Amino acid sequence: MKNIIEICKGAGIDIPEDKHAEIMKAVKDEGYITLAEHEKKIKRAEDERDGYKERAESAEATLKGFGDKSPDEIKNELATALKRAEDAKKHAQAQIDERDFADALKTELESVKFSSEAAKRDVMSQIKAAGLKLKDGKILGLSDLIGQIKQSDASAFVDEQKEALEAGKARFTDKLATNAQASGTGLTARSDIGGIKDRGERRAAIVANLKAGVYDKPAE
Repeated sequence: MKNIIEICKGAGIDIPEDKHAEIMKAVKDEGYITLAEHEKKIKRAEDERDGYKERAESAEATLKGFGDKSPDEIKNELATALKRAEDAKKHAQAQIDERDFADALKTELESVKFSSEAAKRDVMSQIKAAGLKLKDGKILGLSDLIGQIKQSDASAFVDEQKEALEAGKARFTDKLATNAQASGTGLTARSDIGGIKDRGERRAAIVANLKAGVYDKPAE
């Protein structure tokens, strides 16, 4: 939008550059504004007017709704409406909190091995009933609670140490069968067991070896 200097110049009036600031200040002090600024003010005034009108109409409708009710009745209805709004807000927040807690619990239990889906559901129910709080995406006190549940109901969880031992036995048994078939003796070389680095797996291999009929127990 052109200012007063540009308008004068367009009309053939050349105002010296050193007078521009003085002219602009005088125009501002006198309250002259551009058409765009004027239209903006009009629009703002119209918006304010419409806003006042809407609020007035809303207030009028509210007053009509009260009819001939006494001030005490009006006060009680307002209190009831406020309580309903507050209860609705609390209910919505509770649903959000419950959803966030469930998401966090699902994530944190991904590393826990359960003996069955039923056991998992039971443990999750115990955790939810414990009233643990969620903070920054983490459930406070969850690891301690899981430790307590493991002590009271170990059958709900997979014994990872036993699982590793059984896996070691299975691997050795497969190797034992392969070697026995290859040699035709049914025996497994002592070096096969001695080469197992994991102590737990090596012990499992010894047990499987002895059961298979190899009585020359390798050193642990």
